[in-house]
Amino acid sequence: MLFLRISLLILPLSTILSAQEVPEDLVGDEHVREEFGVNRFTTPSIKKLFEQLDELGELPYAKLKRELPKTIPRDRSLVALGLGTLISDGFLIVQSEQIEELEHIGRAVLKQAQVLGAGKRVTKYTKSILESSVLGKWDKLKEELSKTQADVEAEMVMLRDVDIANLVALGGWLRAFEIAAVTTSINYSEAKASKLSRTDVIAYFLETLQGLEPKLRQRIHIVNLTKELESLLAELGGHEPEIENKNKNKDQNQPKPKILTQEEILSLSRNARKMMQVIETGK
Repeated sequence: MLFLRISLLILPLSTILSAQEVPEDLVGDEHVREEFGVNRFTTPSIKKLFEQLDELGELPYAKLKRELPKTIPRDRSLVALGLGTLISDGFLIVQSEQIEELEHIGRAVLKQAQVLGAGKRVTKYTKSILESSVLGKWDKLKEELSKTQADVEAEMVMLRDVDIANLVALGGWLRAFEIAAVTTSINYSEAKASKLSRTDVIAYFLETLQGLEPKLRQRIHIVNLTKELESLLAELGGHEPEIENKNKNKDQNQPKPKILTQEEILSLSRNARKMMQVIETGK
């Protein structure tokens, strides 16, 4: 019955979301999304975003660790963005096998989810995350973090609050992007640098922000994030989906991503930090 209720709510919303197609390689695991009744027109999977970082090698955790928020914003859109960044912090901790940090991140994720109205659903995953951390089950931890995002999305869809689900994913991507940029600036290679040239992902999130409810679009943190994403996309040469679609139809390879220099990667890491500060300060 619960699955049926969610599915009925998704049906009219899918036409709204289909304009912002999720890049295919970032669509969440099929069984996870089906479990919560969340279709492919919701948001990119934060777990999939982190799988893109596997080729970066060891992550410099000491440089990437950040202080967890001491307070929770009153603005739901900031809570959603913050929750996304915390889920990415969870993946960073798991990837770096920092067991002692998991309890803190688990509690922070739960608090943010409670404010969004998804606390009851997320509680069981918080408990499982803590239990799996004691046993060192790293793959299980990644799965539980992935389910946390899917569960929050499902709750937001039931509340007909798709904008919030999109902002959770944006927060997760921004933190993942910062982690990738900092890591690559320290241990640079052209192969790693190519992972940061995903203009399709940036274009997706930019279009998502532009499609938010009008009053939400006018809030200072949304205005500033939109400006920063526009600047980032321009810095990477823009995005032309028509060209990519033509290439796919001709069975040709997609255009090769721009190979950024180490200095350009360092600039990206600064831009990512600026966007993170927008979320952290709310302005």
